[in-house]
Amino acid sequence: MFEPSPHIVLEDEEIFEAHVAGKLSVQLRAPLDTQRALSIAYTPGVAQVSRAIAADHTLAARYTWANRLVAVVSDGSAVLGLGDIGAAAALPVMEGKSALFKAFAGLDSIPIVLDTKDPDEIAETLVRLRPTFGAVNLEDISAPRCFEIERRLIEALDCPVMHDDQHGTAIVVLAALIGATKVLGRDMSSLRVVISGVGAAGVACAKILMSVGISHITVLDSRGILHRGRDDLTAVKAELAQRTNPDRLTGGMVEALKGADVFLGVSAGVVPEELIASMAPDGIVFALSNPDPEIHPDQAARHAAIVATGRSDFPNQINNVLAFPGVFLGALDAGARRITEAMKVAAAEAIVSVVADELAPDRIVPSPLDPRVGPAVAAAVAQASDNSG
Repeated sequence: MFEPSPHIVLEDEEIFEAHVAGKLSVQLRAPLDTQRALSIAYTPGVAQVSRAIAADHTLAARYTWANRLVAVVSDGSAVLGLGDIGAAAALPVMEGKSALFKAFAGLDSIPIVLDTKDPDEIAETLVRLRPTFGAVNLEDISAPRCFEIERRLIEALDCPVMHDDQHGTAIVVLAALIGATKVLGRDMSSLRVVISGVGAAGVACAKILMSVGISHITVLDSRGILHRGRDDLTAVKAELAQRTNPDRLTGGMVEALKGADVFLGVSAGVVPEELIASMAPDGIVFALSNPDPEIHPDQAARHAAIVATGRSDFPNQINNVLAFPGVFLGALDAGARRITEAMKVAAAEAIVSVVADELAPDRIVPSPLDPRVGPAVAAAVAQASDNSG
C-alpha cells in the first residue's frame, strides 16, 4: 500500500536560524596551543613542507588536504526549484551540498560559486584552481551549458569531475529501476521507458539506461517526442533522437505513454492521470519534479504498481544523496582520474544491494539517511575503477 510519510512542517524562523553564519566551518586536526605546535603548523616548520612539495609536487597529496578535497561548484543558473538565482543566492545550497559530503562520506569540500555564466571563464577558473582540490562536483548549472562545461573540465583536469544534476540523478534512477524490476520480477531490458524532460537529468538518465541494455526509450521535451524528423532540435537532442524512439513515434505524451512500462519525469510538466492509466499493467512511475511531481503519487498509485518521487514525505524517495557522496569517496580512494560509466553503474547496483533483502513496492531504494549506503557505494566505485585500470 502506497502511503505518504508523516509530513514535516518547517517554520521560517527555524530555517533561517539554522543558516545564520552559514552551515560550515573549518576545524583543526591538531590543537595550536603551544609555541612548539605553532612553529610546526606555521612558520618556520611549514617552510620545510613547502620546499619538499616544490621539489616533488606529488607530495602535496600527502601533506595537504587538496588530494581529498571536493570543490562544489555552481554559477547559480539552475538551482533546483528556484531556477536562475545567481551565485550569491546559490551559496546556501552549495554549503548544504558540502555538509552532505561530510555527513555521508566524511569528505571535506568547499563551496565555490562563480559570478559568471560563461563556459570559458568557468572552465579556466577551475583549471587555475586545480592545485586547491582533488575533485569537482558541478552543481545547478543550466543545460545545455552544463554538458559543455563538464566535458571541457573532464578533458582539462586530471581528477574526478561529475555534474551531479546529470549523473547523480541518473545513478539513483537506475538504482530505483533495478529495485522496482526486482520487486515486480520484470526483465529490465524489455521495458518500454518514457522520459519527460531533456535537461541535464533527462539526458543523463537516457544514456545510463541505454548503457545497461534498455533499448526502447522515448524522450520528450516541451514540444513533444524527440524524433529524427524534427528540425528544431539542439545538438544534444538530435543525438538522443538518433539513439531513441525505435518505434518512430511522433506527437506528445498521449502517444508516448500508451502501453509504456515506465514513466520517468524530470521536468516541470504535468501528466494527467488518464495518461498514466493508459500505460501497460504493473507500470512504474518515477515523478521526480520538485516540489510538485508531474503527477501526485496518490493518483499515480491508482494505476501503477510502483511509484517514486523526489520528495521525502512519500515512499521511494529518489535522492542524489544516495549516490554522490559514495561516488566521490570511491573515486578518491581509488586514485581515479575519471568517473566512468562503469563506476556509475556499479554505484547504482551498490545502492540497491543495501536493501536487497528488504525490497518491496514502497522500498525500492534505501532511505537517504541509511548509513550503509555511502560505504557500499564507495567500495563498489573503487572496485570498478580498479577493474578498469
